[in-house]
Amino acid sequence: MKEELNILKALADETRLNIVEFLLDGEKCVCEIFPHVKRTQSTVSIHLNDLKKAGILKSRREGQKIYYHISDLRVCDIFKALGYDKGKILRARCCCKNE
Repeated sequence: MKEELNILKALADETRLNIVEFLLDGEKCVCEIFPHVKRTQSTVSIHLNDLKKAGILKSRREGQKIYYHISDLRVCDIFKALGYDKGKILRARCCCKNE
């Protein structure tokens, strides 16, 4: 139950919710994320770290760039419950895609 609570707490922030929503279309570099959510790179990095701590995201480094992707597909269930049906992950890999 604590793990689920941590996921919900992490998504309770508008910026973090927007970040995860943007990542539903697949892996993105930080350089793509911060302009999309209209926050500074340092602010987005803090939010990305919070999402990683909650187990929602994972990252990988390629040269100087860091790429983030959704690692916990239960997030799809949350976005489905919110009425969101767009995004490559929801269409292709989500456990709830056929509902």
